[in-house]
Amino acid sequence: MRIRYIEPNRLKVLMMMFLGTGIMGLIMGLQFAPPSMTMILTFMGVVNIGLAAFFTFTFLTQTRKEPDKRKKKKKHD
Repeated sequence: MRIRYIEPNRLKVLMMMFLGTGIMGLIMGLQFAPPSMTMILTFMGVVNIGLAAFFTFTFLTQTRKEPDKRKKKKKHD
């Protein structure tokens, strides 16, 4: 199964968003959260870091999208 092409700028934004919220979730869950919310906030932080890793993998492994040659008009000299 192949994932469709996603623009690199959009992937970078998604990576930064998930990484930032994941780090913030870990810090909040381990330092500032009340004891009843510690586990869930830490778990959500780990999930967000996992999503950031997935989008990083997608960013590094996807091939560049090439324009469709069938739709391009040919120039006649």
